[in-house]
Amino acid sequence: MSAPQPGYVITVFRSRLRSEYQAEYQALASELLELARRTPGFVSLDRFTAEDGERLSVVTFDSAAAEEAWRDHPRHIEARQLGRNRFLTEYSIAVCEVLRAHAATSPDTIGTNGQP
Repeated sequence: MSAPQPGYVITVFRSRLRSEYQAEYQALASELLELARRTPGFVSLDRFTAEDGERLSVVTFDSAAAEEAWRDHPRHIEARQLGRNRFLTEYSIAVCEVLRAHAATSPDTIGTNGQP
């Protein structure tokens, strides 16, 4: 894991999925991931699901322009509409610019001076 660079844009997407649409949502999510990966400036997407069913997606782009291109992609716009109208019971989105970032690895993999 590496720290995102200053200037990167991270979107934090929290949601709760209607259980009856699980398979349909997963198919759409897979399609969107492939589209996002082909978007210039895409860095990463990580997804997590909490025990209570809340889902968290963290999407990183290397610039605001790249994030905006993804935001404005026609298929992504369509998918957001489906999410609001069909798949999700609730959601929130926060788009954030990285101001500072730090990363470290476990002590047994970094040098004696604390640097990788």
